[in-house]
Amino acid sequence: MFVFILKGLLRDRHRSLLPIITIGTGVMLMTAFDGYMKGVKDDMLSTNAKLEHGHLKVMTKEYAKIAHQMPNDLAIFHANQVLKKLKTLDHVDWISRIKFGGLLDIPNQFGETRSQGPVSGIGIDLLSSNSTEIERLDIKTAIVEGRLPSQQGEVIVSKKLGENLDIKLGDTATLIGSTATGSMAIHNFTVVGFMNIGIPMLDRNMMLADITDIQYALDMENSVAEILGFFKKGYYSEKMAIQLKQDFPSLLTDNKLSDNELSISSIEEAEGLGEYFQMMSTSMAAIISVLLLLMSIIVWNSSLMSGLRRYGEMGVRLAMGESKKELLHYMLYESAIIGLIGATLGASLGMAFCYYLQVVGFDVSETMQKSTVLMSPVLRARVTIEGFFIGLIPGILSCIIGTAMAGMGIYRRNTASLFKELEV
Repeated sequence: MFVFILKGLLRDRHRSLLPIITIGTGVMLMTAFDGYMKGVKDDMLSTNAKLEHGHLKVMTKEYAKIAHQMPNDLAIFHANQVLKKLKTLDHVDWISRIKFGGLLDIPNQFGETRSQGPVSGIGIDLLSSNSTEIERLDIKTAIVEGRLPSQQGEVIVSKKLGENLDIKLGDTATLIGSTATGSMAIHNFTVVGFMNIGIPMLDRNMMLADITDIQYALDMENSVAEILGFFKKGYYSEKMAIQLKQDFPSLLTDNKLSDNELSISSIEEAEGLGEYFQMMSTSMAAIISVLLLLMSIIVWNSSLMSGLRRYGEMGVRLAMGESKKELLHYMLYESAIIGLIGATLGASLGMAFCYYLQVVGFDVSETMQKSTVLMSPVLRARVTIEGFFIGLIPGILSCIIGTAMAGMGIYRRNTASLFKELEV
């Protein structure tokens, strides 16, 4: 039967060409859009996890309420004890960070201000031999001039910040801010490198320093702003995150580490991310529904036009004793083959587009210079098996639905009128 129908479709392309083009185009758009949206989601998860939130984040509850203000006076005290408790979970890699902001003052040879500008920085583990931060943030690749800090008091700043403040390698940079106790913090650093992370929002005024230097500068001995957790498998697991959040209170048996003081959140709970991902899922479902409806309508119209041309064929088949039900089943079988061909071609083209974006990407850095979104300026997609079937199945269904709607006209046709049309 399959070969018989396929030969009929090849010999009479008017029955199959328009539906195949319609289904193929719709499926290609669905597959490409699904892969693109998954790529954007993965990129945002990865970027936010590495630079902002981790897969999990532990903060004090008061700090979490105004975390965007970097209130280091509400940081986690007794941080070493908290880390010791958390590291009993061997499937998670826990690291400490301190976010800070202030003014970066560049003095001249006489010690007077030569240039000055706002700076936003992160204190991370740069000097420990077992540090995972350099590899996680890919700092070696990000450095465009100079080197990594190798001793206390050395920092690296973004290339753009260096250009704006006319900083040279080896220059002294004075951080002016406030300590965790509310007094003024003034601390000198030596700039040993310039970096370009590749995210416009961070490359404007970023500074990276060793966390011990920042603890000293901000009077935060044995204190950290945030403790980030990364699953050692390398990817975020919602199931593991939920389980760990349930077990979190039982880890804090010491009164100093009461769960009334500390909170833990997953990356999906990060400000704005959860709502954004929900919006992406809703948008994807809406687009698939609209495309499915449009393809069904177009195939319906195409089937009606084809039916007008095939009244004679239908009359002959009914005259030979074929029932209307059998005739409709044949048309549905035929449409399923057309849908399969069109959907397969469309899904393949969509996956090829996704693969190109996954490997090569599309640089939109010029349009993101003033962006406040924490994501890579290179757009990428993700190729998945699910993405192939997300386009394939709706494509076949739309063809069958369209033909079914048009085929219902068979039941409204009078066999006698079909014979009369044959005589004409």
